[in-house]
Amino acid sequence: MSTPAHTADLSDALYTTHLPGGHHWSLRLRRGTTLTLTARETDSNVGLLCYNPENLLERLNLPDSLKCQHTFKLTQGHCLYSDMGRIFASIIRDDLGWHDSVGGNLMRHHLVAKGWQPVSYQQAHNDWTRTGHDAFLVELAKYGLGRRDLTANLNLFSRVESDANGQLRYVPDHCQPGNSVTLRFEMDTLVLLHTCPHPLDPSPDYPRRGVDIALGVAPPPGEDDLCYRSRPENARGFANNRLYHLGL
Repeated sequence: MSTPAHTADLSDALYTTHLPGGHHWSLRLRRGTTLTLTARETDSNVGLLCYNPENLLERLNLPDSLKCQHTFKLTQGHCLYSDMGRIFASIIRDDLGWHDSVGGNLMRHHLVAKGWQPVSYQQAHNDWTRTGHDAFLVELAKYGLGRRDLTANLNLFSRVESDANGQLRYVPDHCQPGNSVTLRFEMDTLVLLHTCPHPLDPSPDYPRRGVDIALGVAPPPGEDDLCYRSRPENARGFANNRLYHLGL
């Protein structure tokens, strides 16, 4: 379901900012909000987690998101499911056609294995060498969450393929400057992001690749919406959302 590349139209954005490489960010996004991320450098990576701010025990479930949509990758027309069978967000625009859902998160032992010398905050201040794992823990702590609340994260802008033997391979140059992806949130969602590198990134040095963030609004989806009709399971997911919002 990949689409021709486009330049994200941010003229209607209500808020914009830049998230530098190796940093992290979080925000509660309301139902109907759109989040557009635009890469500035080749091979940018954005780790993403989602939680229900009204019930933090409900969080992103990537295995269910893949299983119910019969896919190994996520792109335009796909939805991000919670572990309660509801839809946090839909991917409504996408330049890349593939976002990694199985590669996981950069850990401290990856830094050592890659020769990316860990650098502490005391040594480099805001330019210290962060891992995606630690970046998420910092953001989680702001909401009273911790290590046990981590789940499998989505890696936006990155592509990881599997060969016939099940070996995973990182695809370089998949993301190019200016590529963007837009998520439309179908329920209030606590969104955590980091711009730490993908754990399989083969760069010889720790890469710092930032992204631009733009927030806007979108009308609610109808039954002709691409994400609604891309899979019969998605129609049921949207129905679960409607029932949930009737109960709020």
